[in-house]
Amino acid sequence: MKRYYHILLSLTFCCSSMGAQSVLTLDSLRSIALRNNKQLSIARAAIDKAHNEQRAARTHYFPTVSALATYQRTNNEISLLSNDNKSTLTGLGSTLTGNLNAAAQQIVTQHPDLAPLIEAMGAPLTQAGAALNQLGQDIVDAFRTDTRNLGAATIMLTQPIYMGGKIKAYHRITQYAEQMAGTQFNAEEQSVVLSVDRAYWQVVSLTHKEKLARSYRDMLTHMESDIHKMVEEGVATRAAALSVKVKLNEAEMSLTKVENGLSLSRMLLCQVCGIPMDTDLRLYDEQTESLIVDTTDVTPDISEAMIRRPELRLLNYAIDIYHEKVKLERSAYHPQLALTGGYLTTYPGLTNGFEKRFRGTWYAGLTLNVPLWNWGETRYKVRAAQADMLMASLRREDARQKVELQVRQSALQVNEANKKLRLSLSHLQKAEENLRTARIGFQEGVINASDVLAAQTAWLQANSDKIDAQIDIRLARAALRHATGVMP
Repeated sequence: MKRYYHILLSLTFCCSSMGAQSVLTLDSLRSIALRNNKQLSIARAAIDKAHNEQRAARTHYFPTVSALATYQRTNNEISLLSNDNKSTLTGLGSTLTGNLNAAAQQIVTQHPDLAPLIEAMGAPLTQAGAALNQLGQDIVDAFRTDTRNLGAATIMLTQPIYMGGKIKAYHRITQYAEQMAGTQFNAEEQSVVLSVDRAYWQVVSLTHKEKLARSYRDMLTHMESDIHKMVEEGVATRAAALSVKVKLNEAEMSLTKVENGLSLSRMLLCQVCGIPMDTDLRLYDEQTESLIVDTTDVTPDISEAMIRRPELRLLNYAIDIYHEKVKLERSAYHPQLALTGGYLTTYPGLTNGFEKRFRGTWYAGLTLNVPLWNWGETRYKVRAAQADMLMASLRREDARQKVELQVRQSALQVNEANKKLRLSLSHLQKAEENLRTARIGFQEGVINASDVLAAQTAWLQANSDKIDAQIDIRLARAALRHATGVMP
């Protein structure tokens, strides 16, 4: 802001070597306003935001890589053997020895002569039973997982293959949103230009009316001096002198009002252009004696307005977005397929028993998600999106009718302003002739002061009407450009 302000000052006020002050044209003020306007800065940020969202949506086509780690402490470990299995394995030798001893007792009962042999075999059987018990305990210990401390980490790659059209629809939505942001920026530009035009021509109008008010006051001042001399010479009455004095006071009051209005208009123009409101602006068109305007009648171009108006383009983009939103909601009906792969490591390790160390493995596969039933949620969302698209279409049709009406009204206002200017010029010509005749008659003493005052008032009104008509043409043409969507 400060940089642009210094540029403006350097262009406008740094003519000290020549002792003159530069003036600003309407185009230069438009450029300054387009650089400094806060709403345009917001619109530029919106464009940047939409562009980054569109780039973010495009990344959904590519694979994603993620890392995941977890740790859990459990009260009990994972057991591959039941308690009965553990009891059976740890008592395997005792069970076998007991069964053999029972069988040996039956043999001794039936064959007493084998008793010494069986007694000799008791010690080895006891040793074998103990060995089997230890073997069973070793097996139970080998199957122990000791998984009360669980840890896992994975690096996973996921490549979408088919998402039911969701990614494509979302990508198009962000593309339309980016185009909408650019169109909204254009709409803000046109609004800023129209605001600058209105403020500019308001200042120009009041400047010319200030000159007119000064001329009228000087005219009355000169007449007051003349009639004062005539009163002293006895050829005019004091009532006539008082009438002129009243008119002069009214002229002074009108001039004061115009000067105050001009100061406020200059501040408004500075505010619209985004520069300090105490800047002393000098405008090109306020330096001219008479405004040059185009008085050619216009014909409304409805087709061009339908193409150029940013509001209609915004509604077109909105319809496109809702159309893609319907596709986005419908994608929930379709299956989703993705390719996955990565590296998984766990603690305890699982690739060589339950080792108390991290062990990992590579993996790759496909994931398929097929929606079966969600109580009609997808159907309702699709219907809601279709309703949004219908509402956007209806809003567009309503906007098209309003734009057509606005263009026709703006063209009619231009033509009416042209007609008003032609009439005001004719009226001004007659008022100037009337004033010239009244002055001559007053100097010759055949016309009284009140008639001269009436002629002066008519001349003032005619000039004021001419200025208003010229400014109305400028404003009407600016409104027509805005209604048609054309940047100047």
